[in-house]
Amino acid sequence: METHSSSAVVQRRLVDSLYVEAMVLADEARAYFDDGGRGERAMLDPMTRVVFSCESLKITTRLMHVIAWLLTQRAVAAGEISAVAARDPARLLGPAPRTEERVLQAMPNGTRTLVAASIDLYRRVERIERAHEGPPPASPARAMFDRLALAL
Repeated sequence: METHSSSAVVQRRLVDSLYVEAMVLADEARAYFDDGGRGERAMLDPMTRVVFSCESLKITTRLMHVIAWLLTQRAVAAGEISAVAARDPARLLGPAPRTEERVLQAMPNGTRTLVAASIDLYRRVERIERAHEGPPPASPARAMFDRLALAL
């Protein structure tokens, strides 16, 4: 039982840490796109400005999916919802929009930094969510190998 409770404490600390990171990154993105990035945006050609705006929405989407998932995990830890309810498809991590490398290279440094940070955070949370699902199914080749080993 002690292992379960210490595991829960570690899980809670991880979720809390990621939540703080997500909120700080969301605040940095808001500040950048509201203020700091305006000058950089103004220097871009019209089509690249549209792409710049799209990338800001992609960053926001990634972060909002992460924050929503983390809030769900916090609610589970606080006993506000069950672990089963947290696995409802509506509460799973939403899909992240893709950013193409060639598009990323056309963006100002501040935008590239925020895109990379939001992708990194999303991927870390995605790995945690996948770990909650349990181990991946065994491959058919591995199952056959195991059956052969038992037969010998």
